[in-house]
Amino acid sequence: MGHECIDASKEFKWGEDVNVKSEVTEIVLVRHGETTWNAAGRIQGQIESDLNEIGQKQAVAIAERLGKEERPIAIYSSDLKRAKDTALKIAETCFCSKVTEVPELKERHVGSLQGLYWKEGAEKEPEAYSAFFSSQNDLKIPGGGESFDQLCERSMNALVQIAKKHKGERVIVVTHGGVLRAIYMSITQASSAGKLLNASVNVVRFSDEKWIIDSWSDVSHLSSVGFLQRGFDGDAKP
Repeated sequence: MGHECIDASKEFKWGEDVNVKSEVTEIVLVRHGETTWNAAGRIQGQIESDLNEIGQKQAVAIAERLGKEERPIAIYSSDLKRAKDTALKIAETCFCSKVTEVPELKERHVGSLQGLYWKEGAEKEPEAYSAFFSSQNDLKIPGGGESFDQLCERSMNALVQIAKKHKGERVIVVTHGGVLRAIYMSITQASSAGKLLNASVNVVRFSDEKWIIDSWSDVSHLSSVGFLQRGFDGDAKP
């Protein structure tokens, strides 16, 4: 009989009080595969963009890798299509019948920068561009965008809820570069997260209300597929 992930959406309501068990939760954080807009240097934010041919191959490669490792009890994903498509490919090889969408894990809303090319952002939307790279974390991006603090709060709240639900278990979470940056900087209190690469594997553990990073930005499974070397870097202007 094939192993199936639980239907976590039926068993758990976001925000409810969860009894904390003593076991460690292992969360495999995955950035979605490369998209057409990633390759073109276009700013996605919360706008949809499909996986391109390389991104589809990356999704297969990461699925094959994770399919050889310990099977997850559940797979979660941002509700944006590029993340869901990556997660569904992983679910196939991990014998999981369901991917649970978590809207709180979607990419940062970057206001009036969304849809622009990075190379034109500073000229066309200077205030939004400056806000995106600002060290003032409570500064919202003009045009309806989120502050970095808002991104960190919703990303970490969602991750903690998942961790507390799955004590002693292994789960996979497919999300975005901005969210991974927020998670890394929230856990480490570092001032930079470096490059976040498409289809990278990032492993964190949660126990006794504390987070530990086991590994970060691992793309060893992409050696035969390739990836954008520039990745996502919210700390350095392109």
